[in-house]
Amino acid sequence: MTGWPTGPGRGRQRTRSSAPAPGERPAAALHDARDMPDGEARIAELERVAALAEAVGDPATARTAWSELVETHLRGGERWRLFEPVRRCLDAAARTRPDRGGPDDETLRRYRRYAAEALLGTPRIGLDQAAHLLGTDTDVATAALHGHDTDAVVAQVRCRIADHLGDEPTARHWLRRWQAATGDPAAGCPDCLPVRQADLLAGWGDWTAALAVVASVLDGPHGCTAQPEAALTGALLPWLRAGETQRAARAHVRAYRRHRVEPDGFGHLATHLRFCALGGYPGRGLAILVEQLPRLDQPHDDRSVMEFTAAGALVCARAADDGDGPVHRPAYRGRPAAQVTVSALGAELLAVATALAGSFDARNGTGHQSGRIAAWLAERPLAEPVPLPGEDEIEPDHEPWPGDPPPAGSGGDTTGVEVTTGDGTGPADEIGALTVGMITEALDRRGDGYALDPTGTVLGRWGDAVIQFRRAGERGEILHARVVAGRRLPAARRAEAYAFCNGWNRDRLLPSAYVHDPGGGELVLAGEVTTDLAYGVAPAQVTVLVDAAVRTGVAYAEAVAALP
Repeated sequence: MTGWPTGPGRGRQRTRSSAPAPGERPAAALHDARDMPDGEARIAELERVAALAEAVGDPATARTAWSELVETHLRGGERWRLFEPVRRCLDAAARTRPDRGGPDDETLRRYRRYAAEALLGTPRIGLDQAAHLLGTDTDVATAALHGHDTDAVVAQVRCRIADHLGDEPTARHWLRRWQAATGDPAAGCPDCLPVRQADLLAGWGDWTAALAVVASVLDGPHGCTAQPEAALTGALLPWLRAGETQRAARAHVRAYRRHRVEPDGFGHLATHLRFCALGGYPGRGLAILVEQLPRLDQPHDDRSVMEFTAAGALVCARAADDGDGPVHRPAYRGRPAAQVTVSALGAELLAVATALAGSFDARNGTGHQSGRIAAWLAERPLAEPVPLPGEDEIEPDHEPWPGDPPPAGSGGDTTGVEVTTGDGTGPADEIGALTVGMITEALDRRGDGYALDPTGTVLGRWGDAVIQFRRAGERGEILHARVVAGRRLPAARRAEAYAFCNGWNRDRLLPSAYVHDPGGGELVLAGEVTTDLAYGVAPAQVTVLVDAAVRTGVAYAEAVAALP
């Protein structure tokens, strides 16, 4: 966990050098690399293509390749690795006209936010590196961002970095600016931003203010797929401290049901563990800890690992108060499975948490992270436990939950209320020509990540499926979705691949499956969904079409992955 490299190059990836093949064109190589499944091979090839494009003087292709690498690291969970590609992408963008390829201005501003979040997530990135990328001031806590960033992005970044360094007055100043700023897609999902703000306020001990902020998500319909569980988790400890133990207990059971298996749920596990330790459920907390320990072998940022292990050590300390009995510790991070005492497991986790906190503080020049972990470990139960509901009692259909939309006739019925598009520009049922904005707004409402290139092609990944959306036809009146399955088949299985696609097309309506041979001895199994919208389409209809393309595309990729 410690012993990261030091010096000016700390945290930077090394781009693989490879002499280009005679006549190799970077744009063609990039096209092939984009069809590769996620993994180290794809990462290495994108690095090679980006370096090749820079070497031959093609900054537009370099910009796009670095952008693809950023998106790959986002999907892979190792966000600290995207810092260097973001830097290289921004450098390439500075040498390229916006209409010559690569991500648009909004995406570049979003990348700067990702870079700041990578800084918060790992000590492997130096503050000097972040200062160079995020601003010209060497004081990162007050650095201004380059480019045309709006107040929503600037204030969020400044607030979160100041909080990370332990500068609460500065963080509070920028939180007020952040809350007063107008919305900006580059700032992040609008349903997740209040949860981030509530986490900051809760960390400062402002429990009432935290609940007031998160209420904006709990009390309304959700356009984000992470809600309401993320908001319920953000409210757990404030509710517990406010004496609303029953509400917190039900929210914990509902949210953990999702976070226990969702890859992006790992960052919420520390809060669930702290709730169990402070709410009087050390046995449940210990069971959750043992169940989730193997997830430490998966890619996560260092901050999430630090918080998970610190919360796990707190659970062990509270569980040991009732008896230091044996517990089965599953294998994780090179440690074999074993029977250990609860206190021994807690000591292991505490060593990981304190080492990471020390690494953050050594990078930051403060003791804030170590102090924060120490404060967690000093906490004691806040209330008498109440019975936790069972899994069969937490279905929203049985009774209203915090964050569930009110039922019709309850005073919250929205019948007759005009529904607007995601950016508030017009009704969701207003017919108009298909636009790229309709596609991206549909994905924004779903809470999905994507990349947009200057040609108007929208690219995203859902599990094993890479899906591209674009407008086709002379007037851009056709919505074309192309899915590429992550799994490849050897060229020797061509007949089997054709048989699979024929069977899929016989039994399924979408997508239309086919086999593509890019060379190199592997076959790509792809599919298409084409919808003619020459007579116009409403944004709500585009959302339905995008949802259908994603669902059927994912099912197709899963079927390919299930082939023997």
